[in-house]
Amino acid sequence: MKPGGHPYARRFQDLIVYQKARQLQSRVFQLTKRFPRDEMYSLTDQFRRAARSIGGQIAEAWARRDYERHFISKLTDADGEQLETQHWIITAADCGYLDQSAVLDLEGLCLEIGRILGTMKARAAEFCPKDDTLQEVSEEFFLPPELNTHSLESSPLTTDNCPLSTEH
Repeated sequence: MKPGGHPYARRFQDLIVYQKARQLQSRVFQLTKRFPRDEMYSLTDQFRRAARSIGGQIAEAWARRDYERHFISKLTDADGEQLETQHWIITAADCGYLDQSAVLDLEGLCLEIGRILGTMKARAAEFCPKDDTLQEVSEEFFLPPELNTHSLESSPLTTDNCPLSTEH
C-alpha cells in the first residue's frame, strides 16, 4: 500500500494496459490460426508480431521508469505497435479473413490500449520514482493482485492460448 492507503502496481503485470495487451495478443493468435496457409509468413506473421510486441514494450517501459523520457519512449513504441496492429486488422478484414464482429472486438481493444498508453505518457511522472518509491496516484492503471486474473501463476499458457506456441 502507498501512504494514504492506496495500493500501487508492483510489477508491469499488474498494469491494466498490460492485461489488455495480453488479451489482444491471445485473440490475434486465435483468429490468425484460421488464415490461409499462404499468409503464414506474411500477414499472419506480421499481425502476430505487432500484437505481441505491445506487451513487450510495456514491460520494457516499466523497467525504464528511472528515466521518465525513456519510460515515455517505450510507451510510445508500445502505442506504435498498437497502431500497427490496427493496420493489420484492417488488412485482414479487407482480405476477408476477419468478420465484422472480430474487427470490432480487436479494434476496441486496440483503442482502449491506445487511450491508456496516451494517459500514461501524459502522466508519466506518476510512474517514475524520484527516490525509489512508486508514484502512481491513480488506481485506474493497475489491477490489485487479488483481481489480476492473468498472472503467470493463475493462468498458465497452453498451446491453445499461447502466442509463442509453434503448434497450430
